[in-house]
Amino acid sequence: MAFNFDLFVIGAGSGGVRAARFAAGFGARVAVAESRYLGGTCVNVGCVPKKLLVYGAHVADELEQAAGFGWTLEEGHFDWGTLIANKNREIERLNGIYRNLLVNSGVTLLQGHARLTGANEVEVDGQRYTAEHILIATGGWPQVPDIPGKELAITSNEAFYLKDLPRRVLVVGGGYIAVEFAGIFQGLGADTTLLYRGDLFLRGFDGSVRTHLKEELEKRGLDLQFNADIQRIDKLEDGRLKATLKDGRELVADCVFYATGRRPMLDNLGLENTGVELDARGYIRVDEQYQTTAPSILAIGDVIGRVQLTPVALAEGMAVARRLFKPEQYRPVDYQNIPTAVFSQPPIGTVGLTEEQALEAGHKVQVFESRFRAMKLTLTDIQEKTLMKLVVDAETDKVLGCHMVGPDAGEIIQGLGIALKAGATKQQFDETIGVHPTAAEEFVTMRTVTR
Repeated sequence: MAFNFDLFVIGAGSGGVRAARFAAGFGARVAVAESRYLGGTCVNVGCVPKKLLVYGAHVADELEQAAGFGWTLEEGHFDWGTLIANKNREIERLNGIYRNLLVNSGVTLLQGHARLTGANEVEVDGQRYTAEHILIATGGWPQVPDIPGKELAITSNEAFYLKDLPRRVLVVGGGYIAVEFAGIFQGLGADTTLLYRGDLFLRGFDGSVRTHLKEELEKRGLDLQFNADIQRIDKLEDGRLKATLKDGRELVADCVFYATGRRPMLDNLGLENTGVELDARGYIRVDEQYQTTAPSILAIGDVIGRVQLTPVALAEGMAVARRLFKPEQYRPVDYQNIPTAVFSQPPIGTVGLTEEQALEAGHKVQVFESRFRAMKLTLTDIQEKTLMKLVVDAETDKVLGCHMVGPDAGEIIQGLGIALKAGATKQQFDETIGVHPTAAEEFVTMRTVTR
């Protein structure tokens, strides 16, 4: 059978664009369909705009520290509208870059909703196309629990386009998105409360990291309320929102922001017309080569529910393109020791096993842990502490995990990710000369076992 395309990609997010570009570069005939925005969640309502807002919120810290270095500053004024307008302009620039990347690589770009009508057929705005391979890269979508008044709440999708900064915000959730946005809202001047139904946020992160961040956020005045959940939301006559908690308490705010999980974006995708199956969690089931239960259809990224990070989707997209059209260059994605950051305030950087995971895996563990006040703060009254932690296998001396809470944690952990990928030992860390004076040198100067 003669197909219109060798590869048809549904979704122009990070993974889909990477797969499409490189497949086209390998000589394949490729089409991409996108109904929303080029660049997907990360570029438009995720990593990129969030980091820009984090930068904006962090300016308040810089202003507070300036006096210790001799700077006398007039009282600053923050304008939410200016930040959002500048953010929008940057996102538009990135959308254009993604468009050029696709078009210049020879990819056919179709802007419209794609729906599967068969194992080798896709319909976009009434036009049908055939393809030997179809790649689903439609990503995820935030979801709000089904409670009375859920329509009054917002998610990260809407937060980036608020006309005004709310004066009082309730952030609901215990994952990294909730923690990051709580820091953004508070840092920009909103009275912020973080509600989480569990005992402590950031489940799955190292216990020391979770506890340390809790202590630092409390120092900053963030209202943390654990074992708390909203039962219903009502709109008051003055336009504010009243959140009634399950314990009977009532909290009033201008905005209720939910970050309680994301679902795979499968709406009107036409999976019922194919042999594609979902797993028990509702994500598309794939094998180790991202093949679905329909032989001609593959899936990558957040829609398969593995490691939901942009660089992982990029790696998966590259793997698919190589396997299909350049098999001699194919390498499977290594999901071990993936560095990651949480852009909370202060931020988290982490790679490898947590202490808890290492013990659960049966390792005899040595922990090296250090808490200190950063040099930059010594001329100020700010008492924020940085945490650095190494988890080491006591028998092999191999470093199993590196964890940090403090300024530039994401930047520092990237380099340590290479060390862990290479199998570095604690002795090799110890024999590495530190860069002085930096916070990062603490990772190569910790000598005393904490426990």
